[in-house]
Amino acid sequence: MAAIPNVLLAALPRKAYQQLLPGLTPVTLTFGNVLYEPDAPIRDVFFPSACLVSLLAPVAGHSALEVGMVGREGMVGVPLALGIAASPVRALVQGEGPALQMTRARFLSELRRSLPLQRGLHAYIHALMGQIMQTAVCNRFHVVEARLARWLLMTRDRVGTEEFRMTQAFLSSMLGVRREGVTEAASGFQRQHLIQYRRGKIRILDHPGLEAASCSCYRPPRVRRRGR
Repeated sequence: MAAIPNVLLAALPRKAYQQLLPGLTPVTLTFGNVLYEPDAPIRDVFFPSACLVSLLAPVAGHSALEVGMVGREGMVGVPLALGIAASPVRALVQGEGPALQMTRARFLSELRRSLPLQRGLHAYIHALMGQIMQTAVCNRFHVVEARLARWLLMTRDRVGTEEFRMTQAFLSSMLGVRREGVTEAASGFQRQHLIQYRRGKIRILDHPGLEAASCSCYRPPRVRRRGR
């Protein structure tokens, strides 16, 4: 069987994954697309392969702030797995690429009958909650440079590539800081040859160096092994 690019699905026992396969539709998530709005119903779930989705919390009078991100390690639409029909956040595609899509009705049906899927999602939701809590701590206590390094590393881990599209204006919105702060931090990383930034694209040149510049909040996602 061909390699499964989504880590959550790849960790399922082969039989459990084969049961899900007929309900999974390959799609391409486009940069800037909004998958869900806050309090709106979740009609489909998505298993990213090589794309990135930001979970944003809107704030009255301010730009929305990123509170979490989902890539190939997980699933977009986890409230459905908890019995919640509406999204608490805006889900915005910030890294274009392939994903697998499943309708809400099919997902709920598969979830009821698949214990491995339930276990896998429970483990992932636990990890996502940890990421969201760590992001809140990071935003409160750490300087822009360390936060930017962490964000770039987390993005790289979730899209599986060293290069991705990202504007400084978008980064400032995601980090909740002024654009000038992001520009200064990114320029410093370029001078240190940690990254290359050109025409809205960022390439990580020195992963260990960028990790050293990050704060202690950065943790690479744990790879789950396929069940039997």
